[in-house]
Amino acid sequence: MIDSSKFPRRLLGLILPPALMLMASASLFAQPAAEEDFSALVKRLQTEKPAFAQRQQTLLQQRYDLADHPAQGVVMSSGKPVQDGVRVRLNRGMTWESLAAKSPEEIKNQQLWPTGFLPLPHPHHEAGGMIFPKFLIEETIKQNDRDLTRFDLDFDLPDHFLPEFPAPIFLTTRPDLGDVSQGKLVTLDNFNVLFKDILNPKQLEGLRLLVTPFPQQQFNATEDRRSLKAHQGVACLDCHANGHTNSATHTVGDIRPNEHRHRIDTPTLRGLNIQRLFGSQRALKTVEDFTEFEQRAAYFDGIPADAARKGTNVLERGSQVHFMAEFQSILDFPPAPKLNLFGKLVPAKASASEMRGQEVFFGKGQCATCHTPPYYTDNLMHNLKAERFFKEVTINGRKASADGPIKTFPLRGIKDSPPYLHDNRLLTLEDTVEFFNLVLELKLNAQEKHDLVAFMRAL
Repeated sequence: MIDSSKFPRRLLGLILPPALMLMASASLFAQPAAEEDFSALVKRLQTEKPAFAQRQQTLLQQRYDLADHPAQGVVMSSGKPVQDGVRVRLNRGMTWESLAAKSPEEIKNQQLWPTGFLPLPHPHHEAGGMIFPKFLIEETIKQNDRDLTRFDLDFDLPDHFLPEFPAPIFLTTRPDLGDVSQGKLVTLDNFNVLFKDILNPKQLEGLRLLVTPFPQQQFNATEDRRSLKAHQGVACLDCHANGHTNSATHTVGDIRPNEHRHRIDTPTLRGLNIQRLFGSQRALKTVEDFTEFEQRAAYFDGIPADAARKGTNVLERGSQVHFMAEFQSILDFPPAPKLNLFGKLVPAKASASEMRGQEVFFGKGQCATCHTPPYYTDNLMHNLKAERFFKEVTINGRKASADGPIKTFPLRGIKDSPPYLHDNRLLTLEDTVEFFNLVLELKLNAQEKHDLVAFMRAL
């Protein structure tokens, strides 16, 4: 049940109305009743779908400015405009400077923590499960007639806040080639033509497996699936499109009860060779471990019985997992022409703002405490303890409480990977700077924030 007494007054409108509360009690993540056949399941969930979609859109509109405002002259690696400005909404009469001047206790007691800085729920948190942006769904249908549409819900964030699609692919083994994707989404239909002269046979087989669909909780052949037709399943590169990310989302399988499960922002696979922690709780120490267990656990919400019943694909370590990992490990970061070999700016190539931002990053901003060059990660976990700024509250099925330790993701190529933080709650780099300015109690001024964003865009 939702404890409305814990809601800030301005959030009361987000509490589920009685009709939706009844729907949630028969939540989508639960198994359908034995007497409910597939056609009845589809009808019921499609009937409920508009109300839950409206609930999520209302939340997003109240939290963020969702307008399309591209930054002047700043684009991702293949030319998609980067969104500009702070999008998280503040309380009426509050400024970022006045908020940063308050202590965590004052912010918590006065209920001033911006709602956009609270954990972001899944598009339908009670339902959970994998869900894909429309552009990925449309291109996958076009290429191989495999439909990743869910009949019960749609992706929630506007396309202009998502990574470019299809993303370019850079390889550590062939940096001379630049983008090897030829502007195409790599799928089972075209991977061989695109890569047969670039990869060795083992890497090519690894790529084949990464674009091969296998059964998943919502996309399979059982009658409690969320696809209209019996489904082949989901491929690794459906979420990690072109070895990057399309911001497809899910809920973690390793946290219970459901309201505590984090929404997942699909991380990029670029630079995987320099990373040392994997999985939503970072309990896996190699990409081989992650590749082997992903389809047994995360694909099925951490429910072994469902994995067995719905047709889990058990990969063989030596001849499949290793091949997949070898391909993943040659995916490179995008070029950063303003950086030297140590990951620092070359003064002759950088703007004055970028140079000032680098000083803030390594100084007052304390960013380099965790994000160390040249790849801007320390490969560790850190607990930001953001819960000291707000009172526990449940919104749209997600309990906003302690996030716990979060992995330090690399910042190389960061402008290509919006939205930010582990659950997509920060839409722009400006939002990210404001979040950490508060959480780390940095007291950055407006110029320092601007310069810090300029520096990160150059990474």
